Amino acid sequence: MAVQNRAMNHSPHISKTIELENGVRQLEFSVEVAGEAVPCVLWKPSAARESRTLLVLGHGGSQHKQAPSVRDRAIRYATSFGWASLAIDAPKHGDRITRAAAEADRLKTERRLRGDVNAPSLSTAEKIAFLDTLAAQAVPEWRAALDTTLAWFAPAVESIGYWGVSQGTWIGVPLLAEEKRFKCAVLGLAHLHPEHNVFGRAAERITIPLRFAFQWDDPIRSRDYGIALFNAFGSSDKSMHINAGGHPDIPAAEVESWDAFFQRHLN
Repeated sequence: MAVQNRAMNHSPHISKTIELENGVRQLEFSVEVAGEAVPCVLWKPSAARESRTLLVLGHGGSQHKQAPSVRDRAIRYATSFGWASLAIDAPKHGDRITRAAAEADRLKTERRLRGDVNAPSLSTAEKIAFLDTLAAQAVPEWRAALDTTLAWFAPAVESIGYWGVSQGTWIGVPLLAEEKRFKCAVLGLAHLHPEHNVFGRAAERITIPLRFAFQWDDPIRSRDYGIALFNAFGSSDKSMHINAGGHPDIPAAEVESWDAFFQRHLN
């Protein structure tokens, strides 16, 4: 039986369809949420390979819906497993800001990832407020994009998984707490500050199977707070994988293990 779809009030505006390698189709569209156009992209495998599985892919901070790490993953999922993949631009990312603003955000993020103590940063209270505001806007946008995809482009989908690390987890945790159509998720590169009560309560409401990846030498994530986030998840089927290296240094073996995790829970 296909995944249940809520009443559809989000008719899409299709902007572009591209045929990629190995028969993968890239469909770009947008949905309107709270008066704002939300850019989306769906990658679908060839009809001969198409399964009934959809992966929702959350991009990182200062990235966008077609960042190489997202696009390459979606194409590989389509060609290797027959899975479709959905991504959107988070608020104030991708096509929702100017190129100059996006470049400024990217440079600031790179400085922080290098451990530059002089890089601009928010206070704890400012950071928590920013993340809560980001999620409050992004969660209904993701749910609208998912509704639209299931109603218009992939009505036969039966299994939905979530992948998103760093900002993909900051948004993914509140999304998974609200949206019950997901069967499993891969999260990581985020933490739970003791004062971030809204985020902690959202983590406690997640009960689906989880994989959580963390980098031991991450200059922008606290080890203790990373473990605290893992402990907060309400799932009984959960595992935390800690690897050496900085924020962008998740090893290839870890990435490969995610494939097996998704195959086990979605196929």
